[in-house]
Amino acid sequence: MTDSLRTDPMRAGAPDANVDAAEVARFSALASRWWDPDGEFRPLHRLNPIRIGYVADRVCLAGAKVVDVGCGGGLLSESLAARGADVLGIDASEEAVAAARAHLDVSGLDVTYRTTTAEALAESRPGRFDLVTCMELIEHVPDGPALVAACARLARPGGIVVFSTISRTPKAWALAIVAAEYVLGMLPKGTHHYARFVRPSELARWGRAARLRLGDVTGVAWSPAAGGFRRCRDPSVNYLATFEVPAGGSGDADAEGGTTVA
Repeated sequence: MTDSLRTDPMRAGAPDANVDAAEVARFSALASRWWDPDGEFRPLHRLNPIRIGYVADRVCLAGAKVVDVGCGGGLLSESLAARGADVLGIDASEEAVAAARAHLDVSGLDVTYRTTTAEALAESRPGRFDLVTCMELIEHVPDGPALVAACARLARPGGIVVFSTISRTPKAWALAIVAAEYVLGMLPKGTHHYARFVRPSELARWGRAARLRLGDVTGVAWSPAAGGFRRCRDPSVNYLATFEVPAGGSGDADAEGGTTVA
């Protein structure tokens, strides 16, 4: 990745960008603590091995061109780069991007970071990436379908798009909000908004509208015994989803194809 990528004229602060200013400000205020494994981002540190393992099981990362959408401080971006991927991490928070760049001095990894959105990048670099990852972001933006469509446009024909998010169920409300934020204090209060959680069936529908083919949905559960997370069959709280871009391009996919999700 070259530094010329940072000259995108359409920045994350543009009026038509799919960002929630309050959400960006919330994460920007915590940016200096992204790499503290015992701080506010402790759940992400514990979730990250599950995320990178899931991706690595589905994509050969060595030499793959990857864009990590909503990269934050670079937890997943660095893990992808450590496995040989050519990674561009993007985020709407300048402070988070600054924290991600600063951590490269510690890790010694090669990652390019930009302050921009998926929608903006899709305008200038459509179809350029073998893999698009979008983890724990879709529940923080105003327009989920637009984000899915932008991620689809970023992937090349035959490419893969992977999302990670939280389902909108009573169980998810109890565990991801009440327990995690108010009882256990694992996350700052107000981190999540129940109305923005996305059911797997909704994500699948948005993917079909973007001409993506759903390949897999895998649940993620908290595992007290392991002190972290584990994969499971139940996607009623956290889950990961893999979509494929048909070889003819995202515009040629069968709108009704793919895996059925309840």
